[in-house]
Amino acid sequence: MDEKMLQKAIVEQAAQDQVGLIVKAEGIHFNEILKLRLEYRNILMIDHLWEFTSLARLDLNSNLIEKIEGLDRLINLTWLNLSFNSIEKIEGLRSLRKLEVLNLSNNRISVIENMDTLEKLTHFFIANNLIGQLDNVLYLRKFKNMFTVNLYGNPVSQVDDYKLSIAAYFPNLPCLDYRLLDEKTKNEASIKYSYVLDKIKREELHKKQAEEDAFVEALNGSDLFKSMLKDDPEALHSVPEAAHLLQTYPVNMFLNPTLTLECQMVELCMQLFETGLAEHKRRETEVNSFFSGQKEAVTHYQQKASHILTDFEQRRKVRMVELQQSSAPDLLKVNINHCKEEINQLCNSLMALEFQLVSQLEDNIKKLDINISDMIGNFSETAQGIYPFSFGTFAQCRDLEDNYHENVQVMAATLENVAKDNREEDRPDHDQMLLVDKDIVMDALATSHDNHLLKIHDRETQLMIRADAWKVALVKGIEEKELKRNRMRISDIHRYADHLLEQLEDSQ
Repeated sequence: MDEKMLQKAIVEQAAQDQVGLIVKAEGIHFNEILKLRLEYRNILMIDHLWEFTSLARLDLNSNLIEKIEGLDRLINLTWLNLSFNSIEKIEGLRSLRKLEVLNLSNNRISVIENMDTLEKLTHFFIANNLIGQLDNVLYLRKFKNMFTVNLYGNPVSQVDDYKLSIAAYFPNLPCLDYRLLDEKTKNEASIKYSYVLDKIKREELHKKQAEEDAFVEALNGSDLFKSMLKDDPEALHSVPEAAHLLQTYPVNMFLNPTLTLECQMVELCMQLFETGLAEHKRRETEVNSFFSGQKEAVTHYQQKASHILTDFEQRRKVRMVELQQSSAPDLLKVNINHCKEEINQLCNSLMALEFQLVSQLEDNIKKLDINISDMIGNFSETAQGIYPFSFGTFAQCRDLEDNYHENVQVMAATLENVAKDNREEDRPDHDQMLLVDKDIVMDALATSHDNHLLKIHDRETQLMIRADAWKVALVKGIEEKELKRNRMRISDIHRYADHLLEQLEDSQ
């Protein structure tokens, strides 16, 4: 695939569609092409597409392509046809967040994966591939807007009750393998696979809970970005190029400069999301190891206490026999005093053992506190950064927003100058509006910028507060539980000693 091939394809397509070519003095402008058909051209590698930033439909079917690549800048793509190629792995789609139709039929794909960012996907065709595991198909449950899925010709489509299984696992899917899933089939599937669905739902809830416990829920997509734009002032519509800039302006940050503002922000959030889950597992492992150590320590001291009690009971039996055989008052008194002394020694031994255990458990809790604090601190640094050298996720998001805001301001000023220079009769409506309401537009931009930064700050603060609160609650809960255990143990020792003394008094 080269520039010459692309130009030829555009010319042929324009002639076939009977529309005028997008040609200016300097030639065809790739960034204005909306549709591109490249079927049956023996293409081996996807390349030279970086200028097609406005492309909405791309047909690359019936070629010799082995790898999905070179699509990062096609952020406006809604239709992608890669059927009838030699692709073995789903990859290279991360930037295509507007994609609605994806056709990967008749390839060599064995795993459905790497599609997490395709939130708008409605039509997914992967017929005649090598998908063999039904569990892997469940990956598609995350696509809430899915209208049709085609799995025909895959090994998974040959298993018993394939249709009922899909109908059960995807209760809101209207169409499977080009056929409607009727209500009768869905009802039968829900009854037959109710236990499996319950299990899946529990697993999904567990996964969702893990994301919340990791403090990164809703960061595995564009939620933060969308929340920033949600309350933008209506006056911004006076700068129609602003929305386009938001989607397409390459922000020169620490990331790949070819990525768009939205893609960069989502990329940052995805990285934080994945880091958060990994850190959550680390904390979970640390906490589980701590509790395992606590249990082991308590068990060890319980065994030592049991040996002390066993030895005491053996001596106590001998003492009780001696008491029963003691007829002389002086000898009886001596034996009673010995028994009391042994009870006091038992109590002291058990208390000393308990204090040793408490000391060890307190050391364990301190170590846990230090380790968890370090983990939370490292994660907080990843999310937040340390001033003034802030390279954390939210700091980079703020830099992206600042950069975008500066460029929109420049664009607004540029449009104003253009509007002034143009003759009155030649001014576009939006230029005239900008000229008349420039102050309103600039105020709206400032308000929008403040709102965007506030959204970033709020999500950052929420993460920080929850992470710190979790750590404090964890350590406090462990300390309170240990204090309660210690008090109960001391109370048990005193009650047992009192019980022995009462028995001693009764035996006289």
